[in-house]
Amino acid sequence: MDLSRFKPVHEGRVLLLALAAGLPAVATALVILWWAGDYSTKVQWTLTVVILGCWCGFAAAIRERVALPLRTVANLLEAMREGDYSIRGRGAKGEDALGDVMAQVNEMGATLQAQRLGALEATTLLRKVMEEIDVAIFAFDGERKLKLVNRAGERLLAQPSERIMNAEAASLGLDEFLQGDETQNIQRTFPSGAGRWGIHRAMFREGGLPHQLLVVTDLTRALREEELQAWQRLVRVLGHELNNSLAPIKSIAGSLEMLVKRDPLPGDWREDTQRGLSIIATRSEGLSRFLGQYARLAKLPRPQLAPVEVGVWIRQVAGLEQRIPPVLQPGPEMTIQGDRDQLDQLLINLIRNAVDASMETRGQVQISWSRLGPLLELRICDEGPGLSNTANLFVPFFTTKPGGSGIGLVLSRQIAEAHGGSLDLRNRTDGQGCEARLILPA
Repeated sequence: MDLSRFKPVHEGRVLLLALAAGLPAVATALVILWWAGDYSTKVQWTLTVVILGCWCGFAAAIRERVALPLRTVANLLEAMREGDYSIRGRGAKGEDALGDVMAQVNEMGATLQAQRLGALEATTLLRKVMEEIDVAIFAFDGERKLKLVNRAGERLLAQPSERIMNAEAASLGLDEFLQGDETQNIQRTFPSGAGRWGIHRAMFREGGLPHQLLVVTDLTRALREEELQAWQRLVRVLGHELNNSLAPIKSIAGSLEMLVKRDPLPGDWREDTQRGLSIIATRSEGLSRFLGQYARLAKLPRPQLAPVEVGVWIRQVAGLEQRIPPVLQPGPEMTIQGDRDQLDQLLINLIRNAVDASMETRGQVQISWSRLGPLLELRICDEGPGLSNTANLFVPFFTTKPGGSGIGLVLSRQIAEAHGGSLDLRNRTDGQGCEARLILPA
């Protein structure tokens, strides 16, 4: 609605009220001048013009005195509406109502100016950050037209923003990511190249209208770094174990070669040869067993899910341990989905580790389970000496047990994660020993 058309009505009313306020005095003066007094015609007309002129002049001045501050306030508000917050109104230092109004309008202008400056600085910082980060960001409106793209997005599509702005998502090859799952990992070829990409979509509103924010992350580099680190760990472990087995084999083989070359042969050459061959066979068998364990760790099959009664499962597996029978603390009867064979192997490893630790101090092993919302929490507590080195607990083939393989905990964690759960070990806070905490979806 245009409020400007009401200004003449308001100002006209002010003028009429001012004229009405002076009308009694003017009428009285004219009556005295023309009928009650003895004045000449010239004096009468002169005074009449003066009286009427002053009357209309003062009424018009009152009208302007009321209308001018209102026009000033209107101009200030219009400037603010147009985004100009630098204009200030005069007369804001008075102690009257009009001065208070001007002061408040000026304060509002200063506040809006500070807020706009802060918003501009924040927007500039946000755009700078978006330009510098190495993640492609796209924003689409409700019609799936591109409204925002950063420098990484330009590189991903191999086109400048001036060319692709307001283009439809389908023409950019991004339409399929604006529907379906909000988070996706895909193998895809973009104009910038092929690779593994992480897609994340979110909703936001601008001007009350829905928009979609699309974030495309290049996972290839991170996956290659992880792959390189995995290969380095694999080569380091394999090299260490192979050297431990091949070094004595090579030494004994050299000694046997020198023995059979002696002429004549010593009298005990048969015993020395048999002992050397026995050591070579033992080390070879150990190396073969090590490689078999590594293959077992790397070829864990996908779990075949089926209903598993938690109480029955725990009691049956705990009953297999006869050295130190675990103490079971009753828990809720519940059912989970899991691979019973793999879960048995996981729980056997944890109970065996707890019993081995408790045997050193002649302590007990306690098993308890509970429900945490949609999760099963299983705790296995021992009274052993505790963990002295927690950094290498889940490092393959790291073990502190004589004759241990070093794959039990690694295999157990892989089984837990394959079921959508987790496994962690920590020293107990309520006493001596270690606590294994297994979380599985219920």
